Amino acid sequence: MSQQAHRSAETPPETSPETQEPETPNLDFAGTTPYEDYVKADVLTHLQHTLSDDPGEMVFLVTTQVMELWFTVIVHEWETAARALREDRPGVAIDALKRSVRELDALNSSWKPLGQLTPAQFNAYRSALGEGSGFQSAMYRRMEFLLAEKSASMLVPHRGAPRVHAELEKALHEPSLYDEVLRFLARHGCAIPAAVLRRDVSRRYEPSAEVEAAWTAIYSGDQNSELARLGEALTDVAELVWRWRNDHLVATRRAMGAKAGTGGSAGVAWLEKRAQKNVFPELWTARSHV
Repeated sequence: MSQQAHRSAETPPETSPETQEPETPNLDFAGTTPYEDYVKADVLTHLQHTLSDDPGEMVFLVTTQVMELWFTVIVHEWETAARALREDRPGVAIDALKRSVRELDALNSSWKPLGQLTPAQFNAYRSALGEGSGFQSAMYRRMEFLLAEKSASMLVPHRGAPRVHAELEKALHEPSLYDEVLRFLARHGCAIPAAVLRRDVSRRYEPSAEVEAAWTAIYSGDQNSELARLGEALTDVAELVWRWRNDHLVATRRAMGAKAGTGGSAGVAWLEKRAQKNVFPELWTARSHV
């Protein structure tokens, strides 16, 4: 055997980077994993306590909990946008609104596991809800308040939970996202009436012909202006809120028809009324005048 062949027999060929085995990740931690410490997955996945024997209840419960998490994220985004507008940082506000559009898409997709329930399937675990209803969701109520859908009576169901009640009361008396939008427009040369700027923000917003005229002027001008881009970001939000309400209506109508809601509401009739309303109303009506 030649000297070169002898060396080849003793020395294995170098392994190319493409054939190397991936390194084993760190598997040994003193306590819980860093992932668990950050995500709290063990907490999240042990919050499901079904009250019936029907296997479909688990889907309903988890989907509802996922909706609550999306409500929380969207409230964060809209509060971020409102604060940014108050500080005259429209770019930050538009970014937050755009993120919330993607989050609203995900929220609306949450209806898919529930959207085709038959009455018999829903009735199999409906009694487990008792008087519980999504109408009582405090985080969803904060979403509505940020959309200027204000009502002091909506605090009443939460009197037994002091922290939640205090958070809702604070949100009730703070300017909504749309209030901050209109104040921003006024500071940037738009003719927003003083009565609108000084309105009682604890009450539901009512449309204004002068605000409609201001949006008409914005949409009749430079389509790439900051104000026009803000208007479109808000319109994207408003459209997905409308879709949320309609998806809720259809899912409820399919699962329970015209029966009264679990929380004592008028059920489908109440949802139909809600689905007919647009948030940021002048953004829609102004389009007829452009």
